[in-house]
Amino acid sequence: MNEIISIKKKTGPEERFLFSLPRLGTSTILGIESWALLTLYTSGYGLDPFRAAIALAIGYLTIAASQFLLGWVSDQKYTKLGRRKPYILIFAPLLGISIIFLLLPGQFIKDLRNKDILFFWLLLWDVIFRASYAVTTPYQAWMAELFSVKERPKISQIQNSFNYIGNAIMAIFSLLILTEYVGRLQIYINYSINYPIPLTYSLSVIFFGVLTVIFFYLVVIFLPTEPHHKLKSNMKENLKTILKNKNYILLVLMVGLVGLGLAMITNTMLKYADDALNLRGADYMVISIFLLLALFLFLHIWRVAIDRIGKKKTLLSLFLIATAFLPITLLALIPLSTYIFVGIIFIIGIAAIIGGWYLFPYILYADIAEHDQKETGELKAGIYTGFPSIILNIFQALGIFLIGLILSIPIYYNTLNSIGIVLWGPITSIVFLICYFYTKKFVTLDFEWENTY
Repeated sequence: MNEIISIKKKTGPEERFLFSLPRLGTSTILGIESWALLTLYTSGYGLDPFRAAIALAIGYLTIAASQFLLGWVSDQKYTKLGRRKPYILIFAPLLGISIIFLLLPGQFIKDLRNKDILFFWLLLWDVIFRASYAVTTPYQAWMAELFSVKERPKISQIQNSFNYIGNAIMAIFSLLILTEYVGRLQIYINYSINYPIPLTYSLSVIFFGVLTVIFFYLVVIFLPTEPHHKLKSNMKENLKTILKNKNYILLVLMVGLVGLGLAMITNTMLKYADDALNLRGADYMVISIFLLLALFLFLHIWRVAIDRIGKKKTLLSLFLIATAFLPITLLALIPLSTYIFVGIIFIIGIAAIIGGWYLFPYILYADIAEHDQKETGELKAGIYTGFPSIILNIFQALGIFLIGLILSIPIYYNTLNSIGIVLWGPITSIVFLICYFYTKKFVTLDFEWENTY
C-alpha cells in the first residue's frame, strides 16, 4: 500500500493529461456506435428496427461479461508490464478494427439488400466491438493506482474534456458526413448496386479506428507501471467482498437504471433528428455548433456543482432536469415549416444530460475502491470498476430492446414515421424520475474521509 501511495505522489499534470488521452479515441468511436449505428443500419441500409435493436442488445450483453472478467483478471495477474498494460496492448487493436468493419459493411458485403447477411454482420462486429471495448476497464482501474482521491476529479474533468472533444468530433461526423451518406443510401438501397462510399466517410472511419489504438499505446509506453501490490484474496472472495458492500451494490443498480435511460437517448437521438425533425444538411451544421458549445459549458457547470454541493445533490439535480426535459420529443407532432429551433433546444438539453452523467462514473468507482481499501487493506480497483458493467450493460441491452419495440409500434402519425419516434422521450423521462427517487433514498455518494485530503 505504501508503494501505491508513493507512485501517486510522483504524478503531475503531464501524467494526468497523458492518462486521459485515450478517452478522445474511445469517446469518438463509442459515440458513433451508440449515436449512429441504429440510424445507419435502419434508415440507411433498411434493416428493420427490431432486428437492429436485437443485434445491439446482444452487443451490450457481451460487454457485460467482458468488462467484469477483464477487470478481475487484470487485478489478479501481475506481469513484467504490470496488471493493466498487457490487456491494453491486446484489446486496443481489436477495438480499432471492429469499428471500421461496423461502419463500412459496404466494403465487404456485395449486396446490402440482403437483410439477413446485414443483420449477422452487425451482430458479429458489434459483439467484437463491445467485447474489445472492455479494454477501458483495466485502463480506468489504473486511475486508482496512479492518482490520489483529490486528483481524480481533475483527471475526470480532463478525461471528460477529451470525451467532449471526441463527442464533438463524433457529432460533426455523425450529423454532417454520416447523415449525408445515409441520405444517399436511402436512394440507392433499392438498386442492385451499392452506393459508392465517399472518401470523406471511409477515411474518417479508418482514421478514428487507428487513432484509438495509437492513444492507448502511448499510455502503455510512457506511463509508469504500477507497483506490485499482492492480492491475497481470490475472485470468489472478491465477489463476496463487493456483494457485502451494500452501498456499492445500491450504486451499481443506480448506474444500471441510468444506463437504461441513456441507452434509449443515445441510440435514438440521431434517428429522431433525422426522421421526426427532418433535419438536413445546413441544419446539422447549426446543431453541431450548439452541441459542441453546450457540452463544454455543462462540463464546467456540473464540475463546479460537485465541488460546491457534493456529488449526490448534483446528480439528483441532473435526474430532475432529464425528467422534465425529455418530453420535448412530442413537439415533433406539431406541424412546423422547420424544426431547426426544436432541434437546437433538443440538442442543448441532451448535452446537459450526457455532459452531467459522464462526469460521475470515473469518480464513483475510484472512490468506492479506495473506501474499500481503507477497510480491507487491498486495492481492488479492477473488480470495482469492472463489476458494474454486468448490471449496466444488462440494463443498456434492455434499453435498446425497448427502443426497438417503441420504434416498431404499428401506429403512424404521418405517412413515414411510427408514433414511437416521438413517444420515446416521455417514456425515457419516467426512467430518470425513478433514478431520482431511488438515488435520493438509497445511495451514498459522498464520504467523510474525502475531507481529510
